Amino acid sequence: MQEEMQLKGLWPAMFTPVNDDGTVNLTEMEKLIELIITQKLDGIYLLGSTGQGFLYAEAERKRIAEAALSITQKRIPVMVHVGALSTDESVRLARHAEEHGADAVSSVGPIYYAASPAMGMAHYRSIAASISVPFFPYQIGNAPMTEDMIRELLEIPNLKGLKLTTLNMLDIASIRISSGGRWTLFSGADELMCHAALCGTAGAIGSTYNLFGPVCKHVRQAFLNGETAMAMAFMLEFQQLILEILPCIWTFFRRGMLLRHGIDIGKAKAPLLTPDLAWSDEYLMERIRRVEAFLPVESTSN
Repeated sequence: MQEEMQLKGLWPAMFTPVNDDGTVNLTEMEKLIELIITQKLDGIYLLGSTGQGFLYAEAERKRIAEAALSITQKRIPVMVHVGALSTDESVRLARHAEEHGADAVSSVGPIYYAASPAMGMAHYRSIAASISVPFFPYQIGNAPMTEDMIRELLEIPNLKGLKLTTLNMLDIASIRISSGGRWTLFSGADELMCHAALCGTAGAIGSTYNLFGPVCKHVRQAFLNGETAMAMAFMLEFQQLILEILPCIWTFFRRGMLLRHGIDIGKAKAPLLTPDLAWSDEYLMERIRRVEAFLPVESTSN
């Protein structure tokens, strides 16, 4: 695998479809993976926040990773998120992911216990040292990364980039500049995917790309090619949709994926809430069509 060529572009933070009892629905998961591959998206980010990875026990996370990697069969790059409450569990999940064919591993920093920069660095070093595949720490929130942290992270040989879920575009630019362009940076705020590209990101990872992958990939690339007016119109439409669905986002995604792609991702696991969506199916599809209207006609057949 040529990681520099493949670990970039637009990646869905993939849903983990579940049955009514909360167990993994492998049939629907396979349908979702095949859809992503058919749409020629650039990779899959597995078991992150959108995939509800933190809500599964270690054994179940391993089972999901094994199943997904078995289905993909190297047809598309897969980055497995292994963040957990303990560093030891993250290390076990990272090794397991590599053993079963993951192309990269990602992890948030220490959770629950107050994390100092030293704790975060020790956590990341332990995970990276346990694997040989590329490692992508996942920075979530608006806490800035210091120059000292960047210098220390640059010393980790297989740390190839970061996933940055922040609304602060200057932080992304600062990391790109301070790292000397050595890292592949992924943006994590879907509603700012084009904005983040201006700050040096090589790709975008996000929830909405499960539903809107082809149009988001098209718009992001068109923006990079100079079609700024079209990209601005799209981003405003896209941002309006995201703002409207936030109170009932899990319900929207479940209904939207079923109506648009025939895939039932199931009800979100507790404690995530799935309030009723105050939209008819007709209106929901109309909103989806408004977003997809930015996709060239020849690309809308799936």
